[in-house]
Parts: sequence; C-alpha cells; structure tokens
Amino acid sequence: MNQRTTLITGATQGLGRAIALDLASRGHSLLLHGRDHTRLETVAAEILATAPDTTIRTYPADLADLDQVHAMATRIRTAEPRLDGLVNNAVAGGGADPLRRELSRQGHELRFAVNHLAPYALTRDLLPLLTASAPARVVNVASIGQEAIDFRDVMLERNYQGLRAYCRSKLAMIMATFELAAELDGTGVTVNTLHPAHLMDTDGVREYGLTPVTSVDEGVRPTVRLLIDPDLATTTGHYFDQFTDTRAHDQAYDTAARRRLMKLTNGLISQAPAAERIQRVDVGR
Repeated sequence: MNQRTTLITGATQGLGRAIALDLASRGHSLLLHGRDHTRLETVAAEILATAPDTTIRTYPADLADLDQVHAMATRIRTAEPRLDGLVNNAVAGGGADPLRRELSRQGHELRFAVNHLAPYALTRDLLPLLTASAPARVVNVASIGQEAIDFRDVMLERNYQGLRAYCRSKLAMIMATFELAAELDGTGVTVNTLHPAHLMDTDGVREYGLTPVTSVDEGVRPTVRLLIDPDLATTTGHYFDQFTDTRAHDQAYDTAARRRLMKLTNGLISQAPAAERIQRVDVGR
C-alpha cells in the first residue's frame, strides 16, 4: 500500500487528523483539507515530525461554500497525478445552539450542505482522477444517528433542531453513497460508508453538550480498514457500523427516495453562479 495518495477532508482535528497520522505511518502520500491554512500547516508539521518521509500537500477550503468545494477539486485535479483514496470526513455537528438554524454560503441548511452536498460534490468533481487511478476507494464517514428526510422540508425551515439536521444529513450521505456506488460499479472505484465509533472524543461532540464515550482511535481503525483492506477491494455500496456490514435506516433502501434526493442534490451542486442556484426545490412533483 506504499505511495498511495489519499485525500482526507476535515484533517486538522479529531478523526481526520488521527486518520492522517495513521496513514502517514503506513507510507501514504497525504492530501489534507481544512478550513484554516494555519491549522493545516500545523497538522502537516506534526505528521512530518512523526513520519518525516511523508509527502503532504494541503488544500484549504470552506465546505460550507460549494464554490470553494468546486475550486478545491479543480486545484486537486490540476496538481495531483493520481488519487487512490478519498475520505469524506469533515462534518458540521449539531451545533452549540441546537435551535439555531445556520445556512451555507449558497443559502442551504448548513448540516445538509457540509455533511451531504459538499462531500458528494467533491467526490463527483474528483471522479476523473479517481477513475484514472483505479483501483481507488471513497470512504464516507457517516453516523449511526440517522433520521428520514422529509422532502416537503429538506432544509428544515420548520421545527429546526441541530441534531435532527445532522441525522438527516448523514442519512443523505448514506443514500448518496449507495447511488454513487451503483453508478461506478465496474469502474474500479468503490464507495462505502460507515459509522466509525460512538460519541468519539471530538470538539463536535463536546460542543453539542454530549459526553464522549470512546476515543478517536476507536474510529480510526474501521475507517482505515475500508480504505486499505485487500479483502474489501471489490466491496462497494455498503454501510458499516464500525467493522460490521449492517443495515442503515430503511429510507436508504427506498429507491424512489434515493432518486428524489439525487435529483435535488445534483441541482444544488451545479456550478451555476450562486445567485442563479435554486434555493428551494420540490423534487418529484
């Protein structure tokens, strides 16, 4: 597995940082994403201190702005000769104020934007590089916390709760994983998703007022396994609870709901100027 190049989003803290340290110890070249350039460079220096031969390049972007997501993907496609793995790890949690509804740069509900739209847009934009590098793997870091999407109010304009928004966004990520895996079947690019560990000791868990019950290291092993285990080389379109291949929320297997979600998603991630994007889409009518 030496010299594999892996992009990790949300790599400046928590699970993303720990995954980067693990992969560096295995000889991977790393592409690290984060919102803050200074924090990215700090993590890169930390990794190099433990694994001095690691090749690291950093890509700052705010995933709450789809224009920045598309721009980052363009920079990666231009600069990188190959991409063997993508870990969509960056996350917007439930928030410190669970009743405060926040919006992305394009006006979408923030959790839906960062946890679903951004990783899907990034993956789709990077598909030319991933397929050219095949076999390649995409790992979407989801959650056991999942709630059915209400297509009458996808952006949760009514009865907003941060944890509800988070759970719906993570189910959307899982549904998109299944759709993309089916689309890419036979290309050599696999797409899987997982719940890495329960209530890890991260800033997001503490910010929401929850008490961590597991270490970040508990989430590293199952995530890295999906990325490098040779026994999973052809496994695609699966949801794992840590190491167990299991069933996600029932809505994830509703093909009509998945088609509805993807019609909405593809409309929202289009590269039209922000002013021209549709803020509300009633899909399926």
